[in-house]
This record gives sequence, C-alpha cells and structure tokens, in this order.
Amino acid sequence: MSKAFTKENDAAPDDDEEFDAPALPAGRKNYVTPQGYARLRAELLDLIDSERPRVVEIVHWAAGNGDRSENGDYLYGKKRLREIDRRIRFLTKRLEVAEVTDPSAHAGSDQVFFGATVTYADDAGTERTITILGVDEADASQGQVSWVSPIAQALLKSRTGDVIRLATPAGAQDIEVLAVAYPPPRSADATGSDA
Repeated sequence: MSKAFTKENDAAPDDDEEFDAPALPAGRKNYVTPQGYARLRAELLDLIDSERPRVVEIVHWAAGNGDRSENGDYLYGKKRLREIDRRIRFLTKRLEVAEVTDPSAHAGSDQVFFGATVTYADDAGTERTITILGVDEADASQGQVSWVSPIAQALLKSRTGDVIRLATPAGAQDIEVLAVAYPPPRSADATGSDA
C-alpha cells in the first residue's frame, strides 16, 4: 500500500486523551501521605529516566526499518510513547498540587483525620476496617478509601464511640466508630540515615 493512502499523524491524540484517574473535587487540596507521594514520584522518575528512553530507542530503531505504515514495532512504540507522555503529564500535575500530610502526626488520637485506619460497625453489626488515604493512592482491594469518598466524608472528625449517619444508595444507616489508629511517628533511625 502506498504511503500516500495511509494516515499517519504523530501529533494526533488518542480517543481517550485524558488519563483515566479519580477526579479531584473542585477547589479542594490533593492530600497524599509521604509514602504515597514517594510512590507517585518514583513512578514519574521511572517513566522519565527508564521507560520513555527505552521506548524512544525502539521507535528510532523501528523507524529505520522502512515502511512505517505496516511497521508494528513503530506503530506500537508511538502509541506507547503517547501513553507514557500522558501519564507523565498527569503525574506532574498531581505532584505539583499535592499536599503531603503525615498521618503519624495524629498518633494516639481517637479522632478521625486523613490517614486514619478506622474500624466501624454498621446497623447489622458487621465490622469493617478502612484506611483513609489520598485520591491517587487509595486501593479498595486493600481496604483503603479516598478521603473524598462518602464513607470517609462521614467518618472524618468523628471519634471512637460516635454513631454517625451514612447515606447509601439503599438508604441511610447508622455506623458506630469502634477504633481509630494511626501509624506511629517515624523515628530518625527508621529513615535510614546514619547521622
């Protein structure tokens, strides 16, 4: 097939231009734990220093192999570069507005703040334990919820023993805060410094 009949536009965005990520509430801060910030920053640096240069090298090699319209390595590499660049932009923006908050500052408190691990019981007596984290670091499969989630919003500022009302799709229910815990403060020895 003649190159004249192929459409190749390296600047053309993918259909899913925006990276599929949780939205931040308008006018609200992007709270994140120091560990979450470090993970996001490490991912960004890995993309910039390792992944992107490796893919650029593959694309450069593939471009030298001739007809780009039927060159799978070239086409896949260009697509992967767009994905990497989109993720780099996303991480850069999120890290720029991140508000690093250390939950260990509340160690020993019985009040629920960002970073708390909360055990609560619902109307049926079922106990659940969740940790309230940042939008970019929460993982529901690990019992972590975003601080903007309905359960976190209901629990924030409550104390052990409080009964609060949680609005759910099935209707409102009362939940009781059974325990609140925070990670212990990091000592100088735990940071790995030999000072």
